[in-house]
Amino acid sequence: MALNIRIILIQTWHSGNIGAAARAMKNMGLSDLVLVNPVDFPSDEAYSRAGQATDVLDRARIVPSLVEAIDDCVLVVGTSARDRSIRLPAYTAEQCAEEAVTLQQQAPVAIIFGRERMGLHNDDIQQCHAQLNIDANPDYPVLNLSQAVQLVCYEVFKASQRQLQLPPVKDEYPLNEDLNRFYDHLAQTLDDIGFINTKAPGQALDHLKALYRRARPTAKELRLLRGVLSKAQEAAEKP
Repeated sequence: MALNIRIILIQTWHSGNIGAAARAMKNMGLSDLVLVNPVDFPSDEAYSRAGQATDVLDRARIVPSLVEAIDDCVLVVGTSARDRSIRLPAYTAEQCAEEAVTLQQQAPVAIIFGRERMGLHNDDIQQCHAQLNIDANPDYPVLNLSQAVQLVCYEVFKASQRQLQLPPVKDEYPLNEDLNRFYDHLAQTLDDIGFINTKAPGQALDHLKALYRRARPTAKELRLLRGVLSKAQEAAEKP
């Protein structure tokens, strides 16, 4: 069963990690690899470390931004060992895999891995629906990039084997590009009604975005919310 699950690596420094990640993906039946601003790719080292997974590297897409990598995705999960000030729903690797295998029936699901030295930035996490924490020794919980990819892909493989006959997705969820349009609409509406001081917006909008990511509105609910925003804008225009 071909899975519509995308592995995204952000600004990978060591090209060998890209090859090892491709090998891990192919081991577990995944093939959609997207690289956001890799430091050194294509490279001989990446192809050497990929083993028999060079076809995954051949098909890998290179994009300039995370936004471009996830626009068409219905679920975006960022892997991180650190808690953030604006928290997202937290998945274990098993929970992430179950959700990913279910929702990939509707549209691509993205699982994001950050930089070797710094992981995901806060700006990266704020574009995700949820955060994935891999259980590890609390004295040293930081995994090598390709090892983390291997563990998550293994859980995805196991979940796909448990769900050989997938239950239908009950609700249609918006794609990430639809959510971003909603966030733009929300920001404009908050400005129109005088809720946010555009000269010093603070974190109000970030907190509201996190609230909607936690709520996971369906596509129908998102359309309703945009209707409410439009009405609020109309009311703000009246003398």
